[in-house]
Amino acid sequence: MKLLGNWSYPTSIRFGAGRIGELADACDAAGITKPLFVTDKGLAGMEITTRARAVLTNAGKGDDMFSDVDPNPSDKNVEAGLKVYRDGGYDGVIAFGGGSALDLAKVLAFMAGQSRALWDFEDIGDWWTRADPAGIDPIVAVPTTAGTGSEVGRASVISNSAKGEKKIIFHPKMLPVQVICDPELTLGMPPFITAGTGLDAFAHCVEAYSSPHFHPMSQGIALEGMRLIKDYLPRAYKDGTDLEARSHVMIAAAMGSTAFQKGLGAIHAISHPVGAIHHTHHGTTNAVCMPAVLQFNRAAISDRFDDAAAYLGIKGGFDGFCVFVDELNAALGIPRTLTELGVKDPDIDRLVRDALADPSTGGNPIEMTPENTRGLITACL
Repeated sequence: MKLLGNWSYPTSIRFGAGRIGELADACDAAGITKPLFVTDKGLAGMEITTRARAVLTNAGKGDDMFSDVDPNPSDKNVEAGLKVYRDGGYDGVIAFGGGSALDLAKVLAFMAGQSRALWDFEDIGDWWTRADPAGIDPIVAVPTTAGTGSEVGRASVISNSAKGEKKIIFHPKMLPVQVICDPELTLGMPPFITAGTGLDAFAHCVEAYSSPHFHPMSQGIALEGMRLIKDYLPRAYKDGTDLEARSHVMIAAAMGSTAFQKGLGAIHAISHPVGAIHHTHHGTTNAVCMPAVLQFNRAAISDRFDDAAAYLGIKGGFDGFCVFVDELNAALGIPRTLTELGVKDPDIDRLVRDALADPSTGGNPIEMTPENTRGLITACL
């Protein structure tokens, strides 16, 4: 392993209960005078959204909103949002919601001043350098779930509606300029969303910790992120009003996204095509795939997870960690297989092909081949 790396860490984060009241100030700090408030269809009429928009109205920044965001945001959502954004003369976005809304909002800000097509900026090689940095508008991100960590990420996952594939759009300037992490905004999440999003954060930490790439800062953040999920996600699931638990899980979500600068792996490589084709919840799909992927990677990761288990207070080393994951999934109501999750009559050939094409494969500690990936997907099913 070469002791060599290029590292970049996140942005300005305002963390704490009630800090949504600083939304207008965060816009000022980001240089946004006329924001477009971007959220999803489910959140558009909720009280937390009304409250956030009132902060903007009272500060004289308006409350214009775009909410045509699907659970798996697509290029069609991008096209509709860009028309609203450009026609309205906005100079920045407020990304408000879960991973879907945040990912869509970040792409709107990224594409605001670009002349090339969206797919020209897919996360392949140095394609991100095709973008005009001056055409990227600032972003204020406000997560209302605790899972994806997209608020501290420099990429978005967007579905190609023609191909039925999830694609990653990346650029360093997609990193939000200001982030408000207010755990009070997550108090209304139902248990199944709490579980799925929290286990998404856990998967980010597990895969970052498993990745063979050299990034000791990410390694440490991933380890502590796993501890926070272990200690606090069951509490948040059991009692949605437990603000302390909600706070720690929200912190872990940002930590997971920060940590996976080190890399993701087979969990996400499988989850992305499964979600694109079968429209399953992303975090829940990650949780379903995790036990099989841990066994798939056993030869490369068992020693380091012996250490992780000791830090986490789990007996039995790697095997004990795997038992813990199985028990955590069961306690949070996670289906045992993709079939139980609703994946019916899957095209395994297509899933194998799309998984191997996913950028996440590059961070898996065991090389993924057509043969072993087919076996892994079959095990998940």
